[in-house]
Amino acid sequence: MSECIFCRIVRGEIPSKKVYEDEHVYAFHDINPVAPVHVLVVPKQHVDSMAHLTAEHEAAMGRLMVAAGQIARDQGCTDGFRTIINTGRVGLQEVYHLHLHILGGADPLPPMLTR
Repeated sequence: MSECIFCRIVRGEIPSKKVYEDEHVYAFHDINPVAPVHVLVVPKQHVDSMAHLTAEHEAAMGRLMVAAGQIARDQGCTDGFRTIINTGRVGLQEVYHLHLHILGGADPLPPMLTR
């Protein structure tokens, strides 16, 4: 997926405010944050969405989940944070490269969905 925006960010072709990187994962500040802390964590290997994960992605996704907690703490979210992975059309996924949102800040976040 050479034209995928997140693949291009991972390759350094598009600038980003990197907060974390290892062999499997790249994390950066969202350019349109919806909370004081809004970081995107992406696997370096292109995967369209959670619906496309297979056993071959296990190590990268395990690393992504572990890294997300550390990234949130490093960003000052010591009293909690929210993680969101939107999947597919119904999940309102906007970029079809799997990504996890870390949302947080000093104050509690609003409810995710209105009932």
